[in-house]
Amino acid sequence: MSSLYANWSFPTSIRFGVGRIRELAEACRDSGVHRPLLVTDRGLAKLPIASNALEILADDGLECGLYSEVDPNPSELNLAAGLETFRQGEFDGVVAFGGGSGIDLGKMIAFMVGQTRPIWDFEDVGDWWTRADAAAIAPIVAVPTTAGTGSEVGRASVITNSETRVKKIIFHPRVLPTAVISDPELTVGMPPAVTAGTGMDAFAHCLEAYCSPNFHPMCQGIALEGLRLVKNNLQRAFVDGADMEARANMMSAASMGAVAFQKGLGAIHAISHPVGSLFGTHHGTTNAVVIPQALEFNRSAIEGKIELATAYLGIEGGFEGFLGFCRELTTSLNIPTNLTALGAAPDRIEEMAKMALDDPSAASNPVPMTYENTLELYRSCL
Repeated sequence: MSSLYANWSFPTSIRFGVGRIRELAEACRDSGVHRPLLVTDRGLAKLPIASNALEILADDGLECGLYSEVDPNPSELNLAAGLETFRQGEFDGVVAFGGGSGIDLGKMIAFMVGQTRPIWDFEDVGDWWTRADAAAIAPIVAVPTTAGTGSEVGRASVITNSETRVKKIIFHPRVLPTAVISDPELTVGMPPAVTAGTGMDAFAHCLEAYCSPNFHPMCQGIALEGLRLVKNNLQRAFVDGADMEARANMMSAASMGAVAFQKGLGAIHAISHPVGSLFGTHHGTTNAVVIPQALEFNRSAIEGKIELATAYLGIEGGFEGFLGFCRELTTSLNIPTNLTALGAAPDRIEEMAKMALDDPSAASNPVPMTYENTLELYRSCL
């Protein structure tokens, strides 16, 4: 374990290692935060890891607050209430604490507190991010407690429109947290199902980034090593939640996946986002369900890349071997075998297909997505 301890500055300052949550107050001060609002979800707010983080801040003399009204798919309603809490408490920065939901909303509170335009004006479309007042963005310290989304190293957040139920990506370069505390010990309490779902989210990020046709050799390499880390460690963490080496490697893979998908995502995310929006399914678990079908969908464009990857990953059988590995992995993690078993309604397939094509992830899929082939992809997943 001694080797799994480091300070990283890519893509931001990351304090990685067991026990580094004790440096939270120092990280806040280094980021210019003296009165932090800790943003997390309702479930985490009740757990010792959250109260411990608040104690660390308070014991170091930082006046801190807590906001935990965060839905699994955070919306602009959660954001409005969080902004009210931030302003009333006169906080000067955010500690974004938790999985993707808590970190995404925490980042958006810090982002929106000084803006005068509605959040949807900053959607990740063209240069819309330039509409924001960059100087008004509050500092962010991110503390992941899951190993999946990698939102702690991302420049965007996913926010669900409460009226349309459509997930929107809000982007700005300064949404990237100033500092990150990645302490594998914080993930030990994750139930096996959450370990599986979040871990498969990291796997999907790495897989789609690796397969994306866009040119980004650095992200290509990061994605490939991220796949290896998930392959060698997710099952271990699922079976033994106290396996700290596996937990540390999965935290690394999660951050790597989020860095890598600057290269692009694809059909896995494009078709899973509507399912999560409409039926409230866990994002990473939904990704896991559709991976085999998305691989088959893209086979003509990615088979060569996958064959190269299998050589590095130690998987025999080329594309078919990799496909078999994915199916065996999800089965071993007790992931449902199809979207119907996950709770999606087959009678809304046309609606989901339209939403998938509007999702930004669709644009970088290796095989161009059309309404007709997206319908067929959904049918294969249901």
